Amino acid sequence: MSYLLFADDNEDMRLMLRDLFRSSGHEVCLAEDGLAALASIREREPDLVILDHSMPGMSGFEVCRNVKRNPFTSRIQVLMLTAQSEVESKIEGFAAGADDYLAKPFDPRELRARVSALLRLVEREGDRNPTSGLPGGHAIEKEIAQRVAKGDPFAVCYLDLDNFKAFADTFGFATADIVIRGLGAAIRDSAYAVVGEGGGDFVGHIGGDDFIVVTAQPHAEAVVHECARRFRDVIARAVGGEAAESGHFTGVDRDGHIKRFPLAHVSAAVMFVCPQNWVSLAHFGMQAADTKRRAKQQGAGSILIESV
Repeated sequence: MSYLLFADDNEDMRLMLRDLFRSSGHEVCLAEDGLAALASIREREPDLVILDHSMPGMSGFEVCRNVKRNPFTSRIQVLMLTAQSEVESKIEGFAAGADDYLAKPFDPRELRARVSALLRLVEREGDRNPTSGLPGGHAIEKEIAQRVAKGDPFAVCYLDLDNFKAFADTFGFATADIVIRGLGAAIRDSAYAVVGEGGGDFVGHIGGDDFIVVTAQPHAEAVVHECARRFRDVIARAVGGEAAESGHFTGVDRDGHIKRFPLAHVSAAVMFVCPQNWVSLAHFGMQAADTKRRAKQQGAGSILIESV
């Protein structure tokens, strides 16, 4: 059955849910606060996390945000539990990335039904992303684990698009899907162009506009630059010549303000991995997410290279 993590500072609630899900055949791990929950996820990735909203040290919302912004844990299903049933609290939970939400007090049968529904989504997740056709989460994990086990240094290129939410909101999701498919093809073709089709590079699609290339360290920077070059043609075809020539579009930012954005560019975190220093995939994902965040702070289309 599935491996579940439940975090709540109330011991009685922890034990009650442990017994509830163990009786259904699931393996259950308990955490007494948010920090312990994150530590448990780094040690072993669960299929689903159930988080209490209010915990000392780190709230359930904060744990959820940490899980969802890490590219290698973002697909973990998260169910939030809270004593607050107000709409604002639910919106905050979903904004943090939660996949479902249940207010206390709850009927254990409803909780079990919601967990079963989320786990069905996990079971249906395939090894290929339906938009790009590239290998997805499990295949990415397997590839990186094999490289680490082999013991030779390698590079992971973590790529995504700048200003893509505003782009999708402005041009529509049909155009956004075209761009994502085009980006996936551009990344795949870039790896083949630099290394050769039989060169052993791995191209994966984490989800959304997040992509991964696993390659030899000497090839990494060239692959990323080739991806950026090819993507310029993808975006030009999607938005038309006038918008492509101006290099900008008018959209709405996260605060609801109208502003001009540069057309989407590829930003990348290039991580040189030494297998002897490897901790875990979740730990690596945190490092990669932080490196990509700092790359974006340098401006659209930035590339940051670091060793881990």
